[in-house]
Amino acid sequence: MPTSPASDLIHAVGIDFGTTNSVVAGTTGAESAELVSFAAPQNSTAQVFRSALCFWQDEDVRGALAHEAGPWAIAEFLDFPQGSRFIQSFKSVAANPAFESANLFEKRMRFEDMGQVFLRHLIARGGKALADLPERVIVGRPVRYVGARPDAALAKTRYDAMFAMLRRQVHYVYEPLGAAYSFAQRLSEPATLLVADFGGGTSDFSVVRIEAPGAAQRCTPLGSAGIGIAGDRFDFRIMDHLVLPLLGKGGTYRSFDKVLEIPPGHFADFGDWSRLAMMRNRRTMEELARLHRAATDPAAIARMIAVVEHELGHGLYEAVGRLKRTLSSNEEGSLTFHEDGIELEARVTRADFEGWIAPDLARIDETVGEALASAGLDASGIDHVFLTGGSSLIPAVRALFEARFGTSRIATGDELTSIAHGLALIGQADDLSEWIAPD
Repeated sequence: MPTSPASDLIHAVGIDFGTTNSVVAGTTGAESAELVSFAAPQNSTAQVFRSALCFWQDEDVRGALAHEAGPWAIAEFLDFPQGSRFIQSFKSVAANPAFESANLFEKRMRFEDMGQVFLRHLIARGGKALADLPERVIVGRPVRYVGARPDAALAKTRYDAMFAMLRRQVHYVYEPLGAAYSFAQRLSEPATLLVADFGGGTSDFSVVRIEAPGAAQRCTPLGSAGIGIAGDRFDFRIMDHLVLPLLGKGGTYRSFDKVLEIPPGHFADFGDWSRLAMMRNRRTMEELARLHRAATDPAAIARMIAVVEHELGHGLYEAVGRLKRTLSSNEEGSLTFHEDGIELEARVTRADFEGWIAPDLARIDETVGEALASAGLDASGIDHVFLTGGSSLIPAVRALFEARFGTSRIATGDELTSIAHGLALIGQADDLSEWIAPD
């Protein structure tokens, strides 16, 4: 896909605001859209902008609270973790009624407040391409939000408040429909398409009827379904089954004349690498020191202490991500993590990983069936299946769709950017009503 559209040529903008990454595209003419390139550390550019924020106190800035977003947020946090507050995947709380605000030093910030900070940095890092937004802004939203009981109406209210800062009318479209419109550019004949979009927090599925090029309405949504299981869950499965046992989870400690299992609460914060920095406080470190003295495997607890003490959470999750990607192309791989005197090494097979995520895959497969049912179709009514998003590269994920639809109907490509590309193209439609996600 072309990149970096000139701002004076953009007619509509598509924003894929993702749990893990965000992408923006702008249309430059009929059936043509280009991805925006963002500034990144080390004077580089990237088409993908990490959905992350970092806050720290600074008396020289307005409100005494400085902030950064994207890869710059990660760099700031790694430079000064104890004096910063890092927030990632904040999209995941959009539909959560229990979330009211995040406590950031002396301030409380609602979802929409954090969202507006993020958007300001996203636009600024987009440079000339986003300096003057067009009147039409198309924003992707999940088919189903993350959470046990997500409140879609609440998420809509929070999204409205977040994107109000753009001072443009914002239209919400299901994320997989954006990918469907992007995929339609490949087709020259009418077809019925299933899009499977695997993000960081959710997996969404949409069925779309695509007409031949030149039709008055190229794409018509037929049905959809979604589930709050995706790439972040797969990462945690590796962390939980492979890494945490090396740090003492499942081990035991001596208490007087008894041998007891180490409480799992000691490992709760390992679900998010940025929370590990919060464990580096006097009380927690004293508790871990006592556990180390009593543990039947003190070396494992020593490794856990070192990860917390040296703030190695980010690097550890990067190692987990590398292993997951390795297992997408190889039958086995190694977790290798050597940093600040810590040496973690473990071999794992793809079969092991697939066993860990098997319950998640079963629920994903059920949700695909729900999407087909909502469209009034079965597998035989689907001509093409487009897999997009990073986790679509996992062989076990692809195998689900091959088993249901056959290998010949599966297509992939532009895993991280297809949604924004398609959203921008949808923005050129004369009538957006067919595409707007229901409230």
